Amino acid sequence: MTPAPSAGSEGTKKKRRRRRPANRSPQSQDLATATTPAQTPKVAGKNTKPKTPYARRVDEVSAGGLVIDTTGKLGLLIGRRDLKDASGKRILWSLPKGHIEEGETPEVAALREVQEETGIESVIEKSLGVIDFWFMAGGKRIHKTVHHYLFRENGGLLAPQESEVDEVAWFPLAEIIERLAYPDEKKLIARTNATTELSAL
Repeated sequence: MTPAPSAGSEGTKKKRRRRRPANRSPQSQDLATATTPAQTPKVAGKNTKPKTPYARRVDEVSAGGLVIDTTGKLGLLIGRRDLKDASGKRILWSLPKGHIEEGETPEVAALREVQEETGIESVIEKSLGVIDFWFMAGGKRIHKTVHHYLFRENGGLLAPQESEVDEVAWFPLAEIIERLAYPDEKKLIARTNATTELSAL
């Protein structure tokens, strides 16, 4: 007797396949095992991040300021070429100043530096205050402190200091703040009314 087709038998039964989860591939188990943190080699006591060397700090102290001419209408600035300017024509104007040498007071250094950089002799009328700032140079962190004074011209001949200053010039006092290239000097002159106080005497 032939069994009915729906009865089922070992010969006629279809084998059922075991279904894998849709999001799991045959190799997922192997990959998960291979990338566990426990199997990642570590070196005890060593930091793999390279250390950044600290730049050495250097303190510098300078002195200088604004010289006003004998008429009380002009102020003296020094100019240096902007090294970042490809044309080489741009001039950065600033107040004359320089390093205080060993044994000098800020006042003595300021008078000497003004004469060396500009050729102009002067006398100090008053202090304008001190500014300080930071910059990087030669791989060092420079902390610079500058003592500023207001001067009155009393002699000399206008001439830029060789190798250090490219130009020197007198400008109307009303233009001084605009001409200055550095924000700290602009603020100092504006805050102290340096371009109006001495000219009124």
